Amino acid sequence: MNEPDDPLATALFGELFMADQLARSRLSRALPKGMELSHFSVLNHLARVNAERTPAQLARSFHLTRGAMTNTLNKLEVAGYIHVRPDWDDARRKQVAISPAGLRARDAAISEIGPILQDVVSTIGAEKVRLALRVLRDLRTRLEQES
Repeated sequence: MNEPDDPLATALFGELFMADQLARSRLSRALPKGMELSHFSVLNHLARVNAERTPAQLARSFHLTRGAMTNTLNKLEVAGYIHVRPDWDDARRKQVAISPAGLRARDAAISEIGPILQDVVSTIGAEKVRLALRVLRDLRTRLEQES
């Protein structure tokens, strides 16, 4: 068993936290005016799944509280990027879908951050990125089990 002050674990999480901070900062600056990284993440998710989701499903997908997700969804709805409607089968629930304006905003964001992401992958090398993805997925899976 590893000691609580295991330098390997400390280095791993230190690098993860620093890379996360740097990536968020760089991508946030590149997003279209008024769009936050959390907004882009939700729009990108809805565009990829191409289906409605409940706020609770979205909160679970992003490992957020319902309140935090509701705050993000309210901002996206005011901007016209999503449609929120009552669930026809259960009036207590809502369904969220990306709007045509939301798709355009997401595509605009992709066009701005895409070159940044591609540059990072090109510089590091696709094979190293594939290896890192395996490790990061294993790490995420392990951390999700403890949630």
